[in-house]
Amino acid sequence: MSRDREMTAEEKEEIELGESARLAANDWSGAVAPGKATHFWPSFKRLIGLLKPNALAFVGVSILGAIGVVLAVLAPKVLGNATNILFEGVISSMAPAGATQQQVVDQLVASGQQDLANIVGAMRDFVPGAGVDFLALSRVLLLVLALYIASSLLMWLQGYVINIVMVRTMWRLREQVEAKVNRLPLSYFDRVQRGELISRVTNDIDNITQMMQQSLSQALTSVLTIIGVLIMMLSISWQLTLVVLVTFPLMAILFGVIGPRSQKAFGVQWRKVGRLNARVEESFSGHALVKVFGREQGSREAFRAENEELYQASFKAQFMSNIMMPAMMFIGNLTYVGIAVFGALMVASGQLRLGDVQAFIQYSQQFTQPLAELGGMAAVVQSGTASAERVFDLLDESEEQPDAEDAPAPVDGDGTIEFDHVSFSYSPERPLIQDLSFRVAPGQTVAIVGPTGAGKTTLVNLIMRFYELDGGRILLNGQSIADLTRHDIRAKTGMVLQDPWLFAGTIRENIRYGRADATDEEILAAARATYVDRFVHSLPDGYDTVLDEDASNISAGEKQLITIARAFVAQPSVLILDEATSSVDTRTELLLQNAMAALRDGRTSFVIAHRLSTIRDADLILVMENGSIVEQGTHDELITARGAYFRLYNSQFEQAAADLDEEERDAAIAEAIDAEEEDAAVS
Repeated sequence: MSRDREMTAEEKEEIELGESARLAANDWSGAVAPGKATHFWPSFKRLIGLLKPNALAFVGVSILGAIGVVLAVLAPKVLGNATNILFEGVISSMAPAGATQQQVVDQLVASGQQDLANIVGAMRDFVPGAGVDFLALSRVLLLVLALYIASSLLMWLQGYVINIVMVRTMWRLREQVEAKVNRLPLSYFDRVQRGELISRVTNDIDNITQMMQQSLSQALTSVLTIIGVLIMMLSISWQLTLVVLVTFPLMAILFGVIGPRSQKAFGVQWRKVGRLNARVEESFSGHALVKVFGREQGSREAFRAENEELYQASFKAQFMSNIMMPAMMFIGNLTYVGIAVFGALMVASGQLRLGDVQAFIQYSQQFTQPLAELGGMAAVVQSGTASAERVFDLLDESEEQPDAEDAPAPVDGDGTIEFDHVSFSYSPERPLIQDLSFRVAPGQTVAIVGPTGAGKTTLVNLIMRFYELDGGRILLNGQSIADLTRHDIRAKTGMVLQDPWLFAGTIRENIRYGRADATDEEILAAARATYVDRFVHSLPDGYDTVLDEDASNISAGEKQLITIARAFVAQPSVLILDEATSSVDTRTELLLQNAMAALRDGRTSFVIAHRLSTIRDADLILVMENGSIVEQGTHDELITARGAYFRLYNSQFEQAAADLDEEERDAAIAEAIDAEEEDAAVS
C-alpha cells in the first residue's frame, strides 16, 4: 500500500474526532497537537520575531541567564575543593608532623603503597600532621553557598522577566488576531468552519504561549549550561569528557526510536478516544431509539469493541512514553559507572584529585539533564511552530477593502433603495446575480422569494455591504453604498435573522444591544410594540432576568421576539427580515408577524420567506431564480400571472394531492389556495 495514498472518509472522520477529543481535554501531551508545520523555519523565525519589541529585555534576560549559568557551573568545581581539603586533611593527619610532602611520598613508595603515594603526590596543599583546615573548609563552603544563592536569584529573575516578555508578546498577538478577525470579509467565514477559527484564536495561541514560556526560556538556559559544563569538564579531564560523550549516540538512538513511536501512539490513542466519545454521545442522544428497536445488545458490543481498541492504544502510548525516563536513567547510570571507574584509576595514578572526580560526576549529571530537556522540547517547539503557522495564516488572510478616509456623510433620507445593474458572484466560475435592477420606494415592504440558492440572502447581504459588488451599484437615499462607510450603512439598517442570537446577559441588555444609548423608556416601548413585554412579566426578574449562554431559559419564539425588539430599538430606516419565523410554531408565528408588522411600519423592509403565506401583504414581491428577478408584483398579480411565483406557491400543496389525477389535483390545489386566503383574511 502506498504511503502517499489519500485517506478514506472514515480515516479523516477518525482524525477529526481525535482532534475534537484532544481539544476538549486541553491536552497536547504525547503528540503534536495541530500537526507539523508546513514551513518550519520561516514560521519559527517569524515567531521569534514577535519578541522584537522586547529585544532589549530579552538581551538582558540572556545576560542574566549567562551569569546564572556561569555561577551554577562554577559551584561543583569549588565544592570539589572542599572535598580535597577534607580528604587531604585526613591523609595529612596520618603523616608524621615535620616531614615534607616528598618525604611522605618516598616512604609510601618504599613501603609498597604506590597508589597512595601517587595520590599524596598529586595533593597541592599537603602539610603532614596538620589535619583538616576547617577555616579554609568553611570559606569554601560559604563560597559554594553564595554561588548557588546568587545563581538561583539570577535564574528566578530571568524567569520573571521572561514571563513578562512572553505574556506581553502573547497579549500583542491576541490583539493582532482580534483586530484581524474584525477586518476579515464575510467570505472568509463562509469558507472557514467556526470551530477551526476558534481553535486558531484560542487553542493555537495557548499552545504558542506554552511553548514560548517554557521551551524558549528553558532552551536558553539549557544551551548555556551545556556549553559551560562542557568547558568545565574539559578543564578537569578530557579523558573523562570522552566517557560522557560516548553516551551521545545512545541518547540519539533513544530519542530517534522512541520519540516518533510515542507521538504516533498518542495520536492513535486520541483518535480512539474521539471514536469512543462519538459512540457514547450517539448512544445517549439516541437512547430512546435504541430501546425502541431493541438494539441494546448491539450497542453494548460496539462499545465494548471500541473500548478494547482504546485500551490497547492507551497501553501502547503510555508504555512508549513512560519507557523514556527509565532508559535515560539507565544511560545516566552507565555514564556514572564509567566516570567512577576511570576517575578512580586516574586518582590512583595521581592524574586527578578526588575532588575533581566528585566535581566531574556532578557535571556529568548537569550535562545530561539539559540534553534530555532539549530532546523533550523538540516536539513542543514543533507543535508550537505548527500552531504559530496556523495563526500566521489567519493574520495573512486578505482583508475587506477599507473605507475611504474622505467618505461622505450619509444624507437623512426616507430609506429608498435602488439596485442599478448589479452583478455579483462568490466565484468567477459560477455567476450568481447578473445585471439586476429594481427600485424600492420609501416605506415599502419587499418580499424576496425563490428556491434555495436563488440568491435571496445574497441580495440582502449586498445591501448590508457584507460583500463588494462585481459590477453596478446599490443606492441608499441616492448615495452609492460603496462611497459610504460600512458603519454608516449598517447604522441605518436593522436585521432579524432566522436563528436568533442572544448573548449571556439580561433581557434589557440584549434589547439595548441594538442601540447602546437607548433609554429604559425606549427599551420598554420597543418591548411593548414587539410583544416582549407580554412574557417578560412572567419571568422571576422581569427585564433583569439573566439569559444563559444559549438562552435556554426562554423559548425559541421568545428569543425571536427579543431580537425583533432589538431591531426596533435601533430605529433603522431599512429593515431586513431573513426567515425570521421559519423555526417557530403557527401560533408563535402569528405573534411574530404582528411584532414584525409593528417594526416594519414606516420603514423600507426586505422580507425573505419560504412560507409564502406570510408575505401576501407585501407591497412588492421579487421572485428570484438563479440570481435573477424573473417576476415582480403583488401577491394577487403574480397568482393571476400563473408564472414562477404561482408554481412556487402551488408546490406547498402538491404533496398532499400527489395521488390525485391531474384534474383532481388542479382542483384540490385551487381549493387549498382559496381556503388559505380566506383564513388569512379572517386572521
